[in-house]
Amino acid sequence: MFPERIQTDRLVLEPLTPEYVDVLAFYGHTSHRNPDIEEITEYLSWDPHETPKETLDFLESREEARAAGEDAGYVVRPAEGEDGAGEIAGAAGLHPDWERRTATLGTWLRKPFWGRGYSGERAAVLMEVAFERLDLEVVAVTHQVDNEKSERAIRKYVERFGGQHEGLLRNAGLAPDGPVDVRRYSVTREQWADATGEETPTVEIVRSGGETR
Repeated sequence: MFPERIQTDRLVLEPLTPEYVDVLAFYGHTSHRNPDIEEITEYLSWDPHETPKETLDFLESREEARAAGEDAGYVVRPAEGEDGAGEIAGAAGLHPDWERRTATLGTWLRKPFWGRGYSGERAAVLMEVAFERLDLEVVAVTHQVDNEKSERAIRKYVERFGGQHEGLLRNAGLAPDGPVDVRRYSVTREQWADATGEETPTVEIVRSGGETR
């Protein structure tokens, strides 16, 4: 159901599963072996991994959710020609709520890859997947109220695709220490279509079974 491989101008996205991700390498970036992990996870919903087994369990859970059509997690790597090409830059998620015809975006990046505009590039292509491939009607994204870096990035790509800030939601997010207030934004399929017009995104999407479009 979900694309197996997505390539944009600067990024390559592949399934966040043990088949595509080296467990020990991913553990190195999601545990306290990464000196920047506290800053990276400050506004995320998960704590640093304590053991490689925890990382393996996480990747296997993403594989199961993907197979069930419940979640599309991707490992994000810079494409050839980018600084750090082929390295694990972070992860991205597309979380469909089929009954509500809505997908929610999520992402995190390692600190060396901050400030490159990767968040917006990843959001653009996953919106295309949500609207064009999965036939969903709304793409939503949230950030914790005091996460200014995410706010700037999200507002930029939401405005680019004609979307809007919907408002402040009290205790709508869940952090390791408990519930948190979040701001929610959304883009509808109609807004996205109006904003992109005849524009053809520079992406390569590989479907299940290896078919490319």
